[in-house]
Amino acid sequence: MLFVLRMLLMGVHFVIAGALGLALGICRPFNPDNSRLCARLYALPAMWILRLRLKAQMGAHFDRSRPCVIVANHQSNYDLFILGNIVPPRTVCIGKKSLKWVPFFGQLFWLAGNVLIDRGNPLRARLSIRKTTEALQHKDTSIWVFPEGTRNQGKGLLPFKRGAFQMAIDAGVPIVPVCVSTYVRDMRLNEWDSGQVMIRSLPALSTTGLTSDDIPELIALCHSQMQACIEQMDNPQRTHEALAQTDAEQLT
Repeated sequence: MLFVLRMLLMGVHFVIAGALGLALGICRPFNPDNSRLCARLYALPAMWILRLRLKAQMGAHFDRSRPCVIVANHQSNYDLFILGNIVPPRTVCIGKKSLKWVPFFGQLFWLAGNVLIDRGNPLRARLSIRKTTEALQHKDTSIWVFPEGTRNQGKGLLPFKRGAFQMAIDAGVPIVPVCVSTYVRDMRLNEWDSGQVMIRSLPALSTTGLTSDDIPELIALCHSQMQACIEQMDNPQRTHEALAQTDAEQLT
C-alpha cells in the first residue's frame, strides 16, 4: 500500500517538477546552470517522498576540478532523484535522443543545455560530441556522463565506453569519478524508511599529455577505482575487516 501511494505521489511530483523546470528553461534557454536547478527540483521533494537517506562524501576536489568530465555508475531511473542532489554548477548531462519524447522532462532536458545524442546516427553523434568538447574547452562547463551506457540494475559495474574519456582527453580536462552505493538492490519502498544511499567522489584523474592510445589504460584505472569504492560502500564492515587483517599480516 505504501509503495502504491509513493508511486502516485512521485507521478504527481514528476509532472509538477517538469512543468516548473520547463518554465525555467523557457525563461533562460540553454543556460548551463539550468541543469543543476532542474535536478534539484526533481531530487529534493523525491527524496522526501521516497524516504531515502542520503550520505554524500564529495570532497573538496569535487568543486575544484571544474571544468571536468564527471563519470558515474548508472543503476536505475531513480538516479535522477538521487544524483540530482549533488550536480555542481554549470554541469550538463549527455543523454540519448529518445529522451526528448518524455513529456515535460525531455523538453526541459533539452532547454537546460543538456546534450542529446542520436546513437543510431554515428555522424550526428560525433558532431554532438565535438560540440560538447568545445563547451568543455571554452565555456567553463562540465559534462556528466554515465560511461556504462545503460542501467546496470544493481548487478555490478558494467564495462565503460570510450566516449567520456575521449572527450576529456580532447578537451584537456580531468575526469572526476562519482560512485553511488548499490541502493537499487536494497531499497524498500513499501516500508516507511526506504534505506540509505551513499555517494562518494574520487580524486580527479588527470588527462594532461594523454592521447587516444592511453584510453584503454585510463578506462581500466577509472573502472577499478570506482569498483573498489562501490564495494567498500556496499560492504563497509567486510572492507574494514580485510584492511585490519592486512595490517595484522604486515606486522607479523
